Amino acid sequence: MHERHEEWMSRYGQVYKEPQEREKRLRIFKENVNYIDAFNNAANKPYKLGVNQFADLTNEEFIGTRNRFKVDWRKKGAVTPVKDQGQCGIHALSAGKLISLSEQELVDYDSKSVDQGCEGGLMHDAFKFIIQNHGLNTEANYQYQGVDGKCNANVIANDAATITGYEDVPANNEKALQKAMANQPVSVAIDASGSDFQFYENGVFTGSCGTDLDHGVTTVGCGVSDDGTEYWLVKNSWGTQWGEEGYIRMQRGVASQEGLCGIAMQASYPTA
Repeated sequence: MHERHEEWMSRYGQVYKEPQEREKRLRIFKENVNYIDAFNNAANKPYKLGVNQFADLTNEEFIGTRNRFKVDWRKKGAVTPVKDQGQCGIHALSAGKLISLSEQELVDYDSKSVDQGCEGGLMHDAFKFIIQNHGLNTEANYQYQGVDGKCNANVIANDAATITGYEDVPANNEKALQKAMANQPVSVAIDASGSDFQFYENGVFTGSCGTDLDHGVTTVGCGVSDDGTEYWLVKNSWGTQWGEEGYIRMQRGVASQEGLCGIAMQASYPTA
């Protein structure tokens, strides 16, 4: 296990400043790896877990640093590459070009009301800010830092994309969510606090999770797996080393009206 930890540290560039911290992280790493190995060896789920970049974090630590939420559109050129939010957390369809927009502008400016920068916020409140701000700058001009920052007045005037409004999808209705997603990607909130979600690697996720919404993601497609399981294709923001190159397939059409992990509870999308 010590050797696996060394290899993991090398792969992800992890360095510990103190020997005590190293020992603590090795212990947590061992517990997580044992959990992942036992889960995969049981081979009774349609998804697999993997030893990813979060393997030296307890689930409580993982939740605290990542989840702060108060048709395949990738093939249509309407989905930007997967990003990594770090510890912070329509345009292509209407304008005919795909531009990566600045999350940092939201973090820096939309932090005075319900949304609180790196402390989290709500998607439709972000849409409200974009409308009031008359748009957002590009990622290239206003780069993501992953921390709360000061407003950069020199670049905010160069807005690259605007929206005129947003729509909330009827709550607790997967069919309504699917209808909305047939027209464009849709922002959704989910409960991403479980260990299985933390270490998800591939397959259709059918794991147990609650409806305590704590993470904002984007549904960009839906489909049916080889074994007939219907799924949502969800774009995450934890980098491409997590899940299926940054994406997760989540079971669709579950018995609960809230959807798996609450995916149908609070969905919204911007309008051009």
